[in-house]
Amino acid sequence: MKNVCRSLLALSLSATPFAAVAADSVAALLPLSLEELIATPVVTASRHQQGREQTPAHIMVITREQMRDRRYKSLADLLEDLPGVDFQRGTRSTQYNNFVFQGHLSNNKLLILLDGVRIDHPAGGKIPIAENFSLYFAKQVEVLYGPAAALYGADAFAGVINIITEKAGDTPGGKISAGVGSYGSLEGNFLVGGKLGETIALTVGAHYQESDRAPLDKDYPDTYRKVAAGGVPAAQREDYVGNISSQSQYFRLDAGEALTVGFYRNNFRSLSSTGDRPNSVFYLSDAFWDTTIETWQGKYRFDLTPTLKGELILDHSTYEVDPRSRYINSVTNFQNHGYDYSYARRRGIEQNFNWQASDEHVIQAGLGYKDYYAIETPDLPYPYDTSKGAQGQGMIYPNTSLPLRIFDNRYDSWSAYMQWQAQWTPSLSTMVGAREDWFSTYGSSFNPRLGVVWQPAAGNYLKLLYGEAFRAPSPEESYSAFGSFNASGKPSGLFRAPNPSLEPEKSKTLSLTWDWRPTNKFNLVTNAYLTKVEHIIITRADPVPVQYIPGATLTQTESKQNSGRDQYHGIDFIPQWQAHLGGPWHADFWGSYSYVKGWIRETDDGPELQQVNIAAHKIKLGVTLRYQDWLTITPRLQWIDETTTGAINRIQNDRIKLTEPYTVASLHIGAHKLAGEHLSLYFDIYNLFDERYYAANTSSSSAVLQAVPQQPRTFMGTVEYRF
Repeated sequence: MKNVCRSLLALSLSATPFAAVAADSVAALLPLSLEELIATPVVTASRHQQGREQTPAHIMVITREQMRDRRYKSLADLLEDLPGVDFQRGTRSTQYNNFVFQGHLSNNKLLILLDGVRIDHPAGGKIPIAENFSLYFAKQVEVLYGPAAALYGADAFAGVINIITEKAGDTPGGKISAGVGSYGSLEGNFLVGGKLGETIALTVGAHYQESDRAPLDKDYPDTYRKVAAGGVPAAQREDYVGNISSQSQYFRLDAGEALTVGFYRNNFRSLSSTGDRPNSVFYLSDAFWDTTIETWQGKYRFDLTPTLKGELILDHSTYEVDPRSRYINSVTNFQNHGYDYSYARRRGIEQNFNWQASDEHVIQAGLGYKDYYAIETPDLPYPYDTSKGAQGQGMIYPNTSLPLRIFDNRYDSWSAYMQWQAQWTPSLSTMVGAREDWFSTYGSSFNPRLGVVWQPAAGNYLKLLYGEAFRAPSPEESYSAFGSFNASGKPSGLFRAPNPSLEPEKSKTLSLTWDWRPTNKFNLVTNAYLTKVEHIIITRADPVPVQYIPGATLTQTESKQNSGRDQYHGIDFIPQWQAHLGGPWHADFWGSYSYVKGWIRETDDGPELQQVNIAAHKIKLGVTLRYQDWLTITPRLQWIDETTTGAINRIQNDRIKLTEPYTVASLHIGAHKLAGEHLSLYFDIYNLFDERYYAANTSSSSAVLQAVPQQPRTFMGTVEYRF
């Protein structure tokens, strides 16, 4: 608590995002009224443009100017500041960052879209959400809280994040920026757009980032104490390394108002030793995890009548792990045979309609088809050969003569949805929607969505929303690691086997949102929610080893199973206040307090176990101070209460570890309109007070850290040129 007081006194206020409206240029830095801010049109909640007050969903909008001033350079930065989000940086070997969204653990329960098209894992698996999801091209980001499967289908479970871009050519010209910072940090991006004739317009951009990260073994010597491992004496052990890198490419082409073609690719590379204990892993720069996602999309819009509009969407997306990705740890017996490979592809077509039946009634509907292909491998003795098929690799399990089995799978799905929004009186509106999805592997899932918006008085909106959602089992889960085995008395690593009997997880959520605007300078949003999840997918030990591999002696086999249920409840208070401080100074204050509590039953009649990675209480504060239209100063602060980690004893539920509460602050300064209004300079300090703190890790395995050390104070300077 001493740290909280020290930081609050030093900063006064710090950060978490709230809605605002994008301005057309750097000149528009002075704060707008809250009425103008709230009026920003959104599309994510209903698939057509409308005001935030018209949707029963709790939705937040973060604009280009807020991303710039608060230095949300990536989706990770933005998520870390969102109300109701527990964000743990650099804790997972394959995901790198890990987060909990209003009680829902991991990114595979949150849908990430680019202009309404999915750009995260094509088949619903876990991926890194880090610097790879850069926001240099974003006009605004819309965050929808709560289930949205009735509109978007599988995995719109905890919510939806939609990155919105501008129509190509709307802002001709471009920008280029470059930054350098602590621990070898380098980053840069560019974005340029313009007309290619009367009707054709094109925008292209790219970003690159790399960082060695801090030498955490120097800052946290007890946690990263050198010990003997894998036959290497402690005195000869390597120093800690944790370098990361990312890149992305983007383009959008518009032909008039009717046709849009887009492409987005992002890549992220981190070390596969991330979050592991020194006695269980070698910290080597050539033992890494490297993932790439590519998405193509095409949209054709047409008007059937003045009140009936249509949009045809085609998309093609792939996810691939670099075949050189590997582990060198205790699971692979510290041998050079822990290569891994994963691939997923999705192709889809969707026809959507929007019918303005009258001034009071709007109906959206759509039909869709998608087909999928996925490959999952066990630990491999050498890299996967992508020129051969999954069945043509010709590998054997290490230390055996047994053929190594690699599984691939093809499946498809159909979908149909409809949503009706009605404005019954000036102060009362309703929304009713439903969607049916048919999977060739998992069967069908029906998901309704019902909402009411009531305006009892000017500036007051009460919103009630009920929704259901489903999360389809990912290929990684359907072909999950079942355990280890040995042959001829020698350990042979992990294996995978099909588990097609998995069913989707199913959630039901009830939320109540109160949006209170007593003046045009102050706004308070309160969002309370209750979520129940059934058929949760967990890893359970098989009571008797199952003979998946003929000729091998299997031990400690496990499988992914639908078992038990989750429940979460919580509340977020999200204020925003604008003030004129006198003379040329203005300020935007914002923040949030979040409370969440959850439990899990791994069997229907089992004990209630604590959820992991959840801090019951979180405070996030911020202020952007503006001097005229050329200087912004933004301090941000987070206080995170003690956070649950992986359970040591899940059955007794009495030895769940907790990370200590921590306070972390940052300071961001921007000087704009330099060099004839073309140049901006930014200076960022992260972990301003050099706090030593830990983030929670999920696993209860003895091979991983329960609490992972975080970065010390770091600096970054950036120059941006606009043309």
